[in-house]
Amino acid sequence: MADYETVIGLEVHAQLLTNSKIFSSAPVGAEAEPNVNVSPVCLGMPGVLPVLNRRAVDLAVMAAAATNCSIERVSRFERKNYFYPDLPKGYQISQYQEPLAKNGWIDIETDGETKRIRITRVHMEEDAGKLIHSDSVSLVDLNRAGVALIEIVSEPDMSEPEQASEYVKTLRQILRYVGACDGNMEKGNLRCDANVSVRPAGCEKLGVKVEIKNLNSFKFLRKALEYEATRQTAALENGDKVVQETRLFDPDSGKTFPMRSKEQAEDYRYFPDPDLPPLVVEPETVEEIKRSLPELHTEKILRFETEYGIKKTDAERLAAERKTADYFEAAVKRSGAPKETANWILTHAAGGEDEVPPENLGEMVAMIKNGEISGPVARDIFPRMAETGKTAPEIVEELGLSQVSDTAEIEKIARDFVERHPEEAERFRSGEEKLMGFFVGGVMKETGGKANPKVASGQLKKILGDGK
Repeated sequence: MADYETVIGLEVHAQLLTNSKIFSSAPVGAEAEPNVNVSPVCLGMPGVLPVLNRRAVDLAVMAAAATNCSIERVSRFERKNYFYPDLPKGYQISQYQEPLAKNGWIDIETDGETKRIRITRVHMEEDAGKLIHSDSVSLVDLNRAGVALIEIVSEPDMSEPEQASEYVKTLRQILRYVGACDGNMEKGNLRCDANVSVRPAGCEKLGVKVEIKNLNSFKFLRKALEYEATRQTAALENGDKVVQETRLFDPDSGKTFPMRSKEQAEDYRYFPDPDLPPLVVEPETVEEIKRSLPELHTEKILRFETEYGIKKTDAERLAAERKTADYFEAAVKRSGAPKETANWILTHAAGGEDEVPPENLGEMVAMIKNGEISGPVARDIFPRMAETGKTAPEIVEELGLSQVSDTAEIEKIARDFVERHPEEAERFRSGEEKLMGFFVGGVMKETGGKANPKVASGQLKKILGDGK
């Protein structure tokens, strides 16, 4: 494969977080019984008229702005005609010649380098229903028919499956951060079609493009692209032709297989939808939406590093989800200890954002930093905070867990422990300094985890150092 290169472009379909569908008041809900969330509009009944969902437009503009696209003042909805059992009207309302937004980009990180992936267009459309197949019958669930989607089409700027996977991951983070899509790939709320071709290395002309439909996981995307690049390369090396077609990926075999011959745009017979006027988004509206955009994860990572002094890997983990990032900042505001707070969230409190308020976590971290409780005590009371809703000071007072920092008291306990372990004490004095952990742990155990570890360590060094 050294003599060939792969060219990849992606079409990502993202379900917008609206309560109702894009052209009707039918509710959106993936967990509903089949064919419950429907209306005459999404069922394609004669005489019904679509009405555009304003919230869907706002979310689409938000997503387009967050991906650095130019939002068009005027865009138009068109009918994309094709027959399929899960498409009741016999056409899909989409945008083709005049999409909502164009000429965007996002940056991805691969192999330690930044690569810019250009975005051709972002357009709005309605989703189709869902077919459920068994050995003897195919069933249609139209709950998803008419759900608001945006399709984000990239330029063919990717050459490796890992780049494609990182592009979708980054795009998913952006959409989740701005609240446009929940990014749930398992439920099909975010899925992509991959356009892949192979050409001789150094050749500018693109090879024959094959589309792989409905990839709903990063793993499947990588595997499908790896297989397809290998398949096309082998065909070219054998002197065979690559056929332009649509294929599906089979996760069990790790292979793609033909679905249908690839349609051209003219096959869909696009024409302006006569029931929908042009969509006009005024520049003032665009600017207002841009001002409402939250700080994105890439910006947060950099700020967490510079403002809080957190190392990059921790900043990346904290900023991966907006919910976790917001939780961290609220906790730091109370604790005044960014690094310690970050460590607690990443090590002990992962997933606990809904159980312990950030202010309560910050208060507990401040108590550790101020020497009021020890780390072991904090690890013991944190689950109690989640279970009871009580604060750290309340639980510490109830259980009598306040940290012992009295030097004289800790010295007495430390001296007694050293005297009961003369062999270990002699080994420490002979150079086995790692035994300090044994002695500190012993004092902590003797005090039920209440001793201030710093005071305990200081007293033990003094006792072991002078031999008295």
